[in-house]
Amino acid sequence: MHILDKIVNYKKQEVLRAKEVKPISQFSQSAYYDATCLSMKEFLKREDKSGIIAEFKRKSPSKSNINLEISVKEVITGYQNAGVSGMSVLTDINFFGGKNEDLIEAKKYSTCPMLRKDFIIDPYQIHEAKSIGADIILLIAEVLSKDQLKELAAEAKSIGLEVLMEIHSEKQLDKLNNEVDIVGVNNRNLETFKVSIENSIQLVNLIPDSVLKISESGISNPESILKLKEVGYQGFLIGEHFMASANPSSKCKNFINEINNTSQLDNIIVNP
Repeated sequence: MHILDKIVNYKKQEVLRAKEVKPISQFSQSAYYDATCLSMKEFLKREDKSGIIAEFKRKSPSKSNINLEISVKEVITGYQNAGVSGMSVLTDINFFGGKNEDLIEAKKYSTCPMLRKDFIIDPYQIHEAKSIGADIILLIAEVLSKDQLKELAAEAKSIGLEVLMEIHSEKQLDKLNNEVDIVGVNNRNLETFKVSIENSIQLVNLIPDSVLKISESGISNPESILKLKEVGYQGFLIGEHFMASANPSSKCKNFINEINNTSQLDNIIVNP
């Protein structure tokens, strides 16, 4: 069975159990639920920001354990100080070792937009996302039908959340709808787990200019960022490259400094 099929099958049962414990009506009692969300789309457009969406990620199916013991506060505070444009927090428990409390904790230390990274298949999870402090949710085109994706995106927008739609191939762009704010191209083949930023480069011109474009996974050097910027990407989601380090926040800060230094060098060469 494909790993995504396993995850979605498990997620369906997980959501059913969650509904029995906490009805959807209770989410509106959260202090975050009526708060105005920060716009990831607008933060990624800001010239004073790096374009980096830094991720808090404990483990993954492809790499197993990445960084299980490090604290949310330490990482998120470091990402914030490094100058990221946004942050992503894995909340899936079974496959990624995350939890809702990680996002709640992260929200305390961030003034950047917060992406809830999970496998959303039910409106229940969208209201849950708002209640734990998310500003934007992820909808994965590969695991949703066109109608499902549109319904879930509309539900998210109705309560003020932004929507990031993730694709892996050209055919999934058929599921794009007017409720989507950002399209992210995943550079990881979820069948083989091979990673290449060429996937982003090949798809960039097929994505409408009406949505902001980000590249996800497999980005590990400033040269890749500059290459992706040149073809039209404004955001870059990076997780394992930072989290696999003993000090993710320091790794992130050094990475952003390298991008800035490389960009300045390019300007000197182009405009002597």
